[in-house]
Amino acid sequence: MTRVAVLLVLAALIVTPVPRAPAASAAAGSGADAPVAGRSGTETPAAPASGPGFTSGSGSAEWLYGSENRTFPTTRREVALTFNAAWDEAGLADVLRTLDRNRAPATFFPTGRFAERHPAAVRAMARQHGIGSHSHTHPHFSGLTRAQVEEEVTAADRALRATGADPLPFFRFPYGETTPQAIAHVNSLGFADIEWTTDTKGYVGTAGGMTVRQAVRRVADVLRPGAIIQMHVGSADGSGEVLDAEALPRIIDLVRARGYEIADLAALARGA
Repeated sequence: MTRVAVLLVLAALIVTPVPRAPAASAAAGSGADAPVAGRSGTETPAAPASGPGFTSGSGSAEWLYGSENRTFPTTRREVALTFNAAWDEAGLADVLRTLDRNRAPATFFPTGRFAERHPAAVRAMARQHGIGSHSHTHPHFSGLTRAQVEEEVTAADRALRATGADPLPFFRFPYGETTPQAIAHVNSLGFADIEWTTDTKGYVGTAGGMTVRQAVRRVADVLRPGAIIQMHVGSADGSGEVLDAEALPRIIDLVRARGYEIADLAALARGA
C-alpha cells in the first residue's frame, strides 16, 4: 500500500464515528413498569423506590416486591408471628403481655379504621413491634376499581401515621384475596404484600366451633422454615372472646419446643 493510500485510510477512521451502545433508559430495570419474577412464577411490576410506605435507602425490602409472599426466605428453623386488627382491642393487652414476657417479636396489621377508633392501641403495638397495613375499611379488593384500591391503601397509611406510628412498607390484603394485578398496584404505591402460611382461625371463636387446642394444632401442622402465622386481636362478634390471645402462650411454647426461633419480619424491611 502506498503512503498516500495509508493516509487516506487513517483519515477515514478519524472522521467516521464509532458506534456506541444505546444509553440505558433512566427507568429501565426500576420503577413500576419493570417486570420481576413473582414467587408464583408470574410476572408483576416491581415497586418504585419511593412512596408512602418505602423510601429509597431505608432498607433492603425491594426483593419483596413483585410477588405474593406467604413465607419469608430463610434456611434457619424460624417462623414469624403476625396479628390482624380490624375489630375491637379486646385481646391486645394479653397478646402484648405474652409477647413481652416471652421476648417474642411480632408484626401487627391494623386497618385504617381500627387506627382511627383505637389510636392508643396502634401506638402500643408499634412501641415494641412492627406494624403494617391491612387496608382502610377491609373490603373485598376484587370488587374495587383502581382508584378505590389506591384510596384504601393510602387512607390506611395516613390513619396509621396519624397515631404517631411509623409503619413498615408491608400490606396485607383483606381475606387474603390477592391477584397479580392488585399486588402490582399495591407495589406501585410503595408496599410489599405480606400474607400468611396459615391462619389459626381463632377469630371464629367457640361459637364457630374453634378451640384453643385446634388453633395451636393449625400452627403445628405447618411448622417449617419461613412460615408466617396469622392471628387476630379483638373479637369479630364483639363478645370479647379472643382465642388467639389464649392460644398464643401455647403457640410460642410449641414453636420453641420444636427447635424454632421466632423471627422479626421488620428485619426484612431493614435488610437484616
